This record gives sequence, C-alpha cells and structure tokens, in this order.
Amino acid sequence: MVDGYKKIINSYFQENPFGSANLRSFNNFMDKGMQKLVDEIGDIIPTIIPQEVESFIIRLKKIWIEKPSIIEADGSKREITPAETRLRNLTYSAPIYLEVSAYVDDIQRENFTSLIGKIPIMIKSKYCHLYGLKKEELIEKGEDPYDQGGYFIINGNERVLITVEDLASNKLFIEERDDSDIFVGRLFSEIGSYRIPHTFELMKDGIIYLTFTRFNKIPVINLLKGLGMSKEQDIMRSICEGNESLNDILLVNLYESAEIKNQDDALEILGKKMGITQPREIKIERSKEQLDRYFMPHLGVTPDSRNIKIFNLCKILKKFLMLSHIENKNDFPDKDHYMNKRLKLSGDLLEDLVRTNLKSLVQDIMYNFQRLVKRGKFQSIKIIIRDELLTSNIKSSLATGTWTGGRKGISQNIDRTNALAANSHLHRIVSLLTSTQENFEARALHSTHWGRLCPIETPEGTPIGLRKNMALLCDVSCSEINENNIIKQLETYGLKVK
Repeated sequence: MVDGYKKIINSYFQENPFGSANLRSFNNFMDKGMQKLVDEIGDIIPTIIPQEVESFIIRLKKIWIEKPSIIEADGSKREITPAETRLRNLTYSAPIYLEVSAYVDDIQRENFTSLIGKIPIMIKSKYCHLYGLKKEELIEKGEDPYDQGGYFIINGNERVLITVEDLASNKLFIEERDDSDIFVGRLFSEIGSYRIPHTFELMKDGIIYLTFTRFNKIPVINLLKGLGMSKEQDIMRSICEGNESLNDILLVNLYESAEIKNQDDALEILGKKMGITQPREIKIERSKEQLDRYFMPHLGVTPDSRNIKIFNLCKILKKFLMLSHIENKNDFPDKDHYMNKRLKLSGDLLEDLVRTNLKSLVQDIMYNFQRLVKRGKFQSIKIIIRDELLTSNIKSSLATGTWTGGRKGISQNIDRTNALAANSHLHRIVSLLTSTQENFEARALHSTHWGRLCPIETPEGTPIGLRKNMALLCDVSCSEINENNIIKQLETYGLKVK
C-alpha cells in the first residue's frame, strides 16, 4: 500500500466532493446554458399585428437568475433557506428575470424586465444560500455540515436527477442483423433542440437506403444527387478512391438511380417520396428545405452547408461499404465501449426541460398577443407574459420524474436510509434501454468501465447492468469545448478548412 494514501484520498475528496460533477453541470447551465436557450429562440414575429403598424417584433435579450426567495402572504419578499422549505413543504426555487423589448416598425417602443417564472435550485450550487459556507455556518442554518448537496427540494421532498447514459451523438454505429445479410448503420444527428435518427440499410440486393424524418428508405444516390452531386464519376471518385473493391457494389447503386440526370430531378423524386402532390417547382423547393433542416443538422441547417453534408455522406458510405466486407463481427465499432457513450448530468437534463418549456412560453406569448390584437385591446406586452406557465411545468417534471421525450424516472426521491445510500443515489446512472428486452451485451461488464463504473453495485433481476453507479473516484467532465479554438490550433498544423 502507498504510504499516506489516506491523506491523498482525503485531499481528492476535498477538491472533488461527491456529486461535484452534477454541481458543476448545474452551475454551467445556469451561467451559460440559460442565455444560450434564449438566443436560440431569436426574434418573435407575430403573424397578426395591429393595423396601424407595418412590422412588430418581440425580442428576448438578457436572462438572469437571482438566489432563492419567497413572497409571503402579506406581500413581503425575503430569502429562504433549504431547511425552511423542508419544514414548510415548499419548493427551493429562484426567480428568473428576462429583458424584453418590443420593436414597432424597427423602432424600439418598449424595453422592460419581466419575471418569467421560477426554477428549482440545486443544494450547494453557486445559486444556493449554502454555497461556500463553513461547518459552523451550515449548522446555524439548520443543515448537516457533511451533506454534499447535488439535489433539489420540491414541495418539501428531496429530489435527485439521475444521470442518463446515452449513445454519443453524431457518430455512426454499424451492425449486422441476426440471421441475415442486411447491414444497418445508425447515426443520431444532434444540435440544440434537434436530435434526428438516421438509419442506413444495406440490403441483400446491394442497394443502400437511408431513413430520416419524412424520408423513408430513400436510395442514398438519390440523396447525393439531390444535395448537388449529380455527376456519377464524382460519386465514384469520392467513395471508392483508394479502395477499388467497393466499385461493384457502388455500381449497383448508381445503376438503380441512373434515370436521375440532374439535381432537380432528384429533388422532385424526393418530394414524391414525402407525399407532396403540388407542382414540380414546389416539390423541389420543399425538398430543399427538408434536406437543409433535417438531414444531418449538426453540420448546418442552411443551403451553404450542403457541400459539407455531401462530403460527410460520402465518407459515411465508404466506411459503411468497407465494414460490410468484414467477415469478423468483432471488427465492427463497439457501441458498448464507453468512448461511444455520453452521460447527461443535471445541467444537460434541465437544459432539455427548460428548452421545451421556453418554447411553450413563447407560443403562449404569441397566442395572448394575437388574441388581444384581434379584440383591439392591446396596450403593452408586459401583460401577456404569464410566469406561472414556466414555473408549474418545470416543477411538475421535477416532482413526478416525467421528462421531455416521454422518459420517466429521471427525478427520484433521494434515498435517506443512511449517508452511504444517499451518496450512492447521487452517483446513479441509468440507461435508456428498456429492462424488458434482453440486450445482453449492454448489461455485461465492459473493460472500459474500469475506474468509471462500480462493477458490483447494480441491482439483480431485469434492471441488472442497465442501472449502474459511478466508481468512488470517478469524475465527469462537463465543461463546454470551444470548437473555434480547436480549429484555429489545427490550422497552425496545416489543416485546410473548406
């Protein structure tokens, strides 16, 4: 045993206490994520506006959160502590303020700060009244000085957000279906609120099909031609260069789509596949819009991003065809490798929840605005913002555990059997796979779990291997990486960006 190992471990836990990853994730969301969600919304442009104006724009600007407070029955406002919320069965939450402006005919007519709701605050986070307090100060506040925090108080109950394990987005995973020669590749393209599954299928006849959103089993060559790569020699060069063994199977695909001579023909066929029965010009325009918005949105959602989508699709097809020639299935990408997994911590889960409810708030503002305009009673946008909507929706999700996307059990009452049970609960990880299915490989212990997940702490029965716990010394990095800095650094080493 290493001399002084107890001091080393103690010093580690002083800097990285239990639940510190969730605390960092929550702080990061409150500091940066909330403003990012508001910026995603952009300008709100109502379809029905007062007759005397030509344009009306509602613009959401700066958002910020104060520390938890309460408004008593007599109207007085004061700070509230976690101990008091437990005793009075209240929610430990803080008000959210948003700067809102109204532009009439491109001239700012209104600018004010509005309360748009309240958000529950994580205990011991930067926005909590217990943040940074010493042992004696915590005792004075009625708190256990050894409590690590990392949970919420909803209606007096202590609730913890369970970390969710999911496959990494924007990566291709390929597998062969059992007892068949059909190869399937899956890619989840994710950016902001978009998370769109793309399914590639190599059938027995050699044709590769792609399915996503409204496009069902589209031959990939049709898609390449629809994006703008209409010359077949360009397709051959992009996919088969350096690997002539792929020529035969690609020729089969090119022969299948030989009747498509140009981009417009391909877009018209894609429009028919979507069920658009309007004239040719509208089919072409609608197909372009759908491809820009829903095909690999992580690469961009504008017409300028079509070239990079063509390049990446050719790269995916080359990898897909090369793997289909491999006889040993062990050489396939291992989706159970922890490099291919991502953990959604409290901040990420709250981001999904707040994004959905912010959109609901914007729709409510639009509805109230247009209703008042129709009645001729509109005076100010101050009166159309309802703070109860955001507050009640977020509080309901945290109280019941029902999350966006229909997921359940994300929020749970913290296990207070003893101190070890509470710390274990804060380190719990759940998989999105259902416990009723077999999923033998997903349940098995993987060599990459070493040092990350505890190999012993998992329940028996149907959830075995799907409900896991982090190792004692495991830490999760949750800081956002600036891609522009990485690209600039790579350019200094000779990377050429198109």
